Amino acid sequence: MRTATVHSIDLAHRGYQVAYHPGETNRCPGCGHSNWLIGRVTAQCGFCGTALALALSAPGMSLNDDYLALAS
Repeated sequence: MRTATVHSIDLAHRGYQVAYHPGETNRCPGCGHSNWLIGRVTAQCGFCGTALALALSAPGMSLNDDYLALAS
């Protein structure tokens, strides 16, 4: 039987992670454009295809009323 191992999150060793933030101006790190195709978990640049994780899909984050208002 396996047991689950819980690891603490060490942000100093995690490094810089680019994420798409709904409701803000987001520039593509690959080409600099700001046209995005938004999915459930990722946002993809409409110009070059670079994909970024949505900031709201990070562990410990949840959808709030502001995001739901923007999505509708």
